[in-house]
Amino acid sequence: MKNEKIEISKKENKPPKRLGEILLERGLISEEQLKIALEIQKATGKLLGEVLVELGFIERGAISSLLSSDLGIKYISSIKDIRSDSQAISLVPQDFARRYKLVPLSIEGDVLTVLMANPFDVVAVDELKQLTEKDVNTIMAPEDEIEKAIDIWYSETESFEELVERAITNAVDEVNIEESPVVKLVDIVIINAIKKRATDIHIGCEKNAVIVRYRIDGILHVWNILPKVLANAMISRIKVMSNLDISETRIPQDGRIQYIFAGRNIDLRVSTYPTYYGENIVMRILDKTKLISKIDFLGYSEHQLKVYRELLKMNNGIVLVTGPTGSGKTTSLYAALLEINSTRINIMTVEDPIEYELPFVKQSQINPRAGFSFAFALRAILRQDPDVIMVGEIRDEETLDVALHAALTGHLVLSTLHTNSSIAAISRLIFMGTSPYILASGLKGVVAQRLVRVICPNCKERYEPSNEEKELLKNLIGTLPHSFTLYKGRGCEKCMGTGYLGRTALSEVFKIDEDIFSAIVKQKDETHIRELLKKQGFVSLFEDGLSKVLKGITTIEEVLRVA
Repeated sequence: MKNEKIEISKKENKPPKRLGEILLERGLISEEQLKIALEIQKATGKLLGEVLVELGFIERGAISSLLSSDLGIKYISSIKDIRSDSQAISLVPQDFARRYKLVPLSIEGDVLTVLMANPFDVVAVDELKQLTEKDVNTIMAPEDEIEKAIDIWYSETESFEELVERAITNAVDEVNIEESPVVKLVDIVIINAIKKRATDIHIGCEKNAVIVRYRIDGILHVWNILPKVLANAMISRIKVMSNLDISETRIPQDGRIQYIFAGRNIDLRVSTYPTYYGENIVMRILDKTKLISKIDFLGYSEHQLKVYRELLKMNNGIVLVTGPTGSGKTTSLYAALLEINSTRINIMTVEDPIEYELPFVKQSQINPRAGFSFAFALRAILRQDPDVIMVGEIRDEETLDVALHAALTGHLVLSTLHTNSSIAAISRLIFMGTSPYILASGLKGVVAQRLVRVICPNCKERYEPSNEEKELLKNLIGTLPHSFTLYKGRGCEKCMGTGYLGRTALSEVFKIDEDIFSAIVKQKDETHIRELLKKQGFVSLFEDGLSKVLKGITTIEEVLRVA
């Protein structure tokens, strides 16, 4: 990214186009994003590519790919499906690899192939030749992928069994925790969870063992069963990392760990809880560097997406996303903010915690110990001339009152609420103490969602539904298509034998029209409101789930489990 000019064609007698122009032509950035980046480049003196990446407007790999294609250099954008040669890894020390942003890939005869962020660094290549006594073949790769490869490939050099044996020996001998193999053992527990896309790590003490489980796609999976002798050492190490009191084992504690892996900034929220056989630890994994999905990719149907976008275009009122913990509410809110984000409007948030970082959005995190609650923060935000306010969650009457006040005084408020359905949000808010008329005036729409596992694309196969499944679908849907095929995952290495890989949303969306407004003011029950919503083309969570079954996205069992 050091070269800000790229020659498009040597045959045509045209001046070289600049990087920004090419990215704009290819639709990789918008005109407004380019304008902002150029202003910052002018003020800071940084390269345009670096500024665009730092602002989150484009991935580093997209720029590297553009450069490498112009220069005729072999390029890979991701290490996802690449495996390194352990012999090649052993030739190059990790500190050397990090210093020069390179990682060994393979050895063929006297030639060592390496991935490099900058294959034109002749000093690095010469030193590598001297170090390994090999000729060097370079392949260009994004810097963040190089860092990822170093973290992953170098962490796999020692067998897990050998590490556990050394950790047991040190635990029995009561060696200093900070100097023992348990440090690397805990690192591997965390690294493996990140690599397997886990959202939570559970470390539980049983009578004779320590069980490590990962929550992947909403389901807990046992990853490993370790000897009980490692329990105290592992728990103490995690407490040290999260600044908790090692000596306190009688009461729950909460902490956090800032963990960097594969170039990613991972925030681990740590919770300890005393149980009969020892402390239980749960670590929530929050990847702040993870790219946020656009609302187009959340799994909403075309009709639901249309209604959601209409709600986001409103300049005042409250839009709620509802569902239980872990249903993707916050992700949907972030996707909504990404949809409307612009330098022309002032977007402010109050969250618990900040899960993703958004450019030009003023984000803050509550601190109950300091008295910085949702309600307190909302009152302060209203003095900051906001256009859009995102509140992490409406938990109490005070927060609801301030949010409604903001909605009724010309602000668009986005927030979440814990309810089982979108319609149930109305009765829940009235139960919290607000008046039906004020609620009907301030509330503009509600989105409810659940997350279901998606059939693994690597082992997906069609099958003829059984008579029982046909009967079940007929009872649920009413009229079945003349012919249809169901799909399931056979189970493979990529999905860990589950048949599922990733998740998508089941959702229901509605907006407040005159009929719904009147029904809220008159405090009509949910059945009455549901009948009115059918005129809007309202689709329930369950109906949305069944349509995804017939499309081969998920399974009947998964929809029944979730919805």
